[in-house]
Amino acid sequence: MSGTALAALASADIPHRVLRHGPVRSVAEAADALGVEVPDVVKTLVVRRAEQDYVFVLVPGDRVISWPKLRSLLGVNRLSLPGADEARSATGYERGTITPFGSRTAWPVVADERIRGRTITLGTGEHGSAVALDADAALDALDGTVADVSDPEPPGPPGP
Repeated sequence: MSGTALAALASADIPHRVLRHGPVRSVAEAADALGVEVPDVVKTLVVRRAEQDYVFVLVPGDRVISWPKLRSLLGVNRLSLPGADEARSATGYERGTITPFGSRTAWPVVADERIRGRTITLGTGEHGSAVALDADAALDALDGTVADVSDPEPPGPPGP
């Protein structure tokens, strides 16, 4: 686990377990590898509000950001996802490993309301690992805003 993320969790005094897994290509594969349900694999997305102004958005693994809901909550007309290099520059983490814990800058956190009351997994700052922790404790430590900011994941293409 990233020393920075682990130190931030320890500093926040949040009980957690580090979980190791092999390479994964999807949230479903990550859930299977971690032995958890897909909604408990929480995606940490970096969203750009303006130049050099970002927010972390935490979304359950079976859901996607609802852009209209998020724009309304943040009081902006435009949001975007930065490219991989920009996200890494803003957070210090590569895509697929991003966590609000230990980020280069402590950007605001918005969490979908569906993660409350659950044990979730988050990225750790490195590939092949995750951290399991109480969502409410994490949100309290991050001073996160909790709201309905997601929609169900659209269905994938039909099978053969």
